[in-house]
Amino acid sequence: MKRMEIDIIFDEGFEDCLGAGWLQGVAEAALSAENTGDNVEMSLVITSQEKVRRLNRDFRGKDKSTDVISFAMLDELPVVQSEDKFTFVVPPDGVKHLGEVIISYPQAVMQADEHGHPVKKEMAILTIHGVLHLLGYDHIKDEEAEEMEDRERVILKSIMGEL
Repeated sequence: MKRMEIDIIFDEGFEDCLGAGWLQGVAEAALSAENTGDNVEMSLVITSQEKVRRLNRDFRGKDKSTDVISFAMLDELPVVQSEDKFTFVVPPDGVKHLGEVIISYPQAVMQADEHGHPVKKEMAILTIHGVLHLLGYDHIKDEEAEEMEDRERVILKSIMGEL
């Protein structure tokens, strides 16, 4: 069975900030643009600045606010050790479980104001950025950052009519 499943989760207090269907469409556009296929699954969580800061501190060792944080499952599959060898355990369902993107809605609002564009556009940018992280993109090195930013621009341009 082919599917592209994107679970949209709103933490309490953020349920009415944007439509789940719209956010799902942005994530699907990013996944499609990267040719991930149909058998993929991910989650997108819209939450508070405090929660994102806590996750950033606890999992990345950076005690500061950020706009989006991604937890890629493809890089963090469960590991089984036997006879001093490590092997990855892949779920048997044939679905690529990509992971989770978590966005600070209050941070998105502030950044939209700073950039002088709608919050919806900022949320699209952050969603695309987070999805690209799930797919292995990074921006630590300059050339990686340039490649990731190019992909973000192309994908954002492809959905601009929806903003």
